[in-house]
Amino acid sequence: MKSAVAMNDPDEIASKGEREHRASPIDAHVGARVRLRRTLLGLSQEKLGDALGLTFQQVQKYERGVNRIGASRLFDLARLLDVPIGFFFDDLPPEMGGNSAVRSRPAYFGLSEVQDGISDDQMNKRETLELVRAYYRITDPAVRKRVFELIKSLAPAE
Repeated sequence: MKSAVAMNDPDEIASKGEREHRASPIDAHVGARVRLRRTLLGLSQEKLGDALGLTFQQVQKYERGVNRIGASRLFDLARLLDVPIGFFFDDLPPEMGGNSAVRSRPAYFGLSEVQDGISDDQMNKRETLELVRAYYRITDPAVRKRVFELIKSLAPAE
């Protein structure tokens, strides 16, 4: 039990206040996953905020991990972004409680296992997200397949 003096120590109060306003690594990770999925779907922060009854600034704070996302809001986000709730915790590093031994990609990425040579950083780049979105906007399956084959042919052999 802390003494009354320790409880009123200005340094301890400041330290506690700083911890309360600093983004938790898990909150930041969940926010980054919200941003990833929102970007993949081509939604602006404003559109997502409107769908949730929030301002784009509130969505921005969620994505940066500044504001925590409560259970009901996480449920709403999962529904709106069309992902299971577990998506927000995928790829959680081991030091944050994730399990690196069982790393599998969700089915909506179209990959049954982690691909060699592809890092999480590459998957989260805006260029990658824009490429994937543009690819899936190609409505003709034959054209989409030819684009896929072209890209594979341009890459160096493994």
